[in-house]
Amino acid sequence: MRTSIRTVAGVAFLASLGGMHAQTAPAPAAAAQRTHRWWSDRPAGARPYTTNAKTMPLISVKGNKFVDPQGRTILFRGLAISDPDKLEMQGHWNREHFVKVKEMGTRLVRIPVHPVAWRERTPAEYIKLLDQAVEWCTSLEMYVDLDWHSIGNLATGVFQDPMYDTSLQETYSFWRTMARHYAGHNTVAFFEFFNEPTTFNNQLGPISWDEWKKINENLIAIVRAYNVQAIPLVAGFDWAYDLTPLRLSPIAAEGVGYVTHPYSNKRPQPWEPKWEEDFGFAAAKYPVMATEFGGFGPPRQPPAGAAAATPQAPYGPSIIKYLEGKGISWVVWCFDPEWGPTLIGDWEYKLTPSGEFAKQAMQAPAQ
Repeated sequence: MRTSIRTVAGVAFLASLGGMHAQTAPAPAAAAQRTHRWWSDRPAGARPYTTNAKTMPLISVKGNKFVDPQGRTILFRGLAISDPDKLEMQGHWNREHFVKVKEMGTRLVRIPVHPVAWRERTPAEYIKLLDQAVEWCTSLEMYVDLDWHSIGNLATGVFQDPMYDTSLQETYSFWRTMARHYAGHNTVAFFEFFNEPTTFNNQLGPISWDEWKKINENLIAIVRAYNVQAIPLVAGFDWAYDLTPLRLSPIAAEGVGYVTHPYSNKRPQPWEPKWEEDFGFAAAKYPVMATEFGGFGPPRQPPAGAAAATPQAPYGPSIIKYLEGKGISWVVWCFDPEWGPTLIGDWEYKLTPSGEFAKQAMQAPAQ
C-alpha cells in the first residue's frame, strides 16, 4: 500500500489507497479562569470598630500605675478565657459565657488569640468573634487585654508547639490589624504583644534582650501609628517571668506596661525574695501586670516524719498578697475546663478549688 503525506495551508493530509483523511492540530487549552481580583483586596479589620467605643472610661499609664481619666489608680483583677475560636467551635461562644466571667468579680478579660486559629478561621472571620467579645465586655463593664498567644522565639522563628507557630511578619501584621481596628475603643485597653518568649533551654535557639527589646519597640511604633491609647504590654524572658533586664535596658518608649507569669513552679520557696528579685522590683518604676498564673490548691502538708517542720505557705494567698502589696495588677488562668490550671471543672461552670480561690480574691476588698 502506498501512502503519502502532504501539507496544505498548515494542515496535514494523509493519502492512501483507501482514501484521504485529514488530521487537524489540537486546539490550544483554554486559559484557567481566575476569579480572585487581588488588586481589589483590602486589609482585614481596616474599618475601625466604633460601637460603644467611649462607654468605658479610658485607661492610661501615669508613672508606675494604670489610671482612670480622673487620675485614680486602677489595680486590675481579672481572668483569662480560652481562645474564642475554640469556644465557638465547641458551642460556648455567647454572651452568657461572659456573664459567668463577670460573676467571678472580673474587671479585665484576657483574650488569647493563637496564631493557628487566626490563620485557620481567617483574620476577617476571627475579627468578628473579637468584635462580639468587645461588645459583650463593654455591656458588662469589663476591659479587654488582647493577647497574641504564642510561646517561643520570634528571633529564630522556632516555637514550642504547632499551635504557637508564627513569624515576625505575621506578628507585626496582627498588631497592625488590631491597632487599626480598635483605634479609639476604650474597652480594648491592653495589647499584650507576645504571650511567653522563651528559648526553652536553647531548644528554640538564642535571643538576646536587645533583640527582644527592638522587636517590641518596632511593635510599639506600628501600633501607635494607628492607636495611641491602647497600652502595650511587654513580656519578660523565661516564659514571661523574668523582668531583670529592665534594670539596665528598659523599653525605649513611654506608657508601656510589663508582664510577668509568676507560677508557683518558677522558683522554690520562700517565694517572696525571688519574686522581688525577678520582677517585683520593676513595679517601683513601671506598671506591671501578672497576666497569667494559677493553680491555687489547698496548703501542702509536710511529708510524714517531718511534723516539726515549718508548714509551707499556700501559693494562692502568698502570690495575691505579694502582687497587691506591690500594686501589681493580675489575671488568672484559665476559665475553661480543659486548659489548666482550670478555674471551672465543666461547662456547667462548677468552680474548681483554684476557681473558688480566684473568685474570693477578685471579690475581696483591696489589700
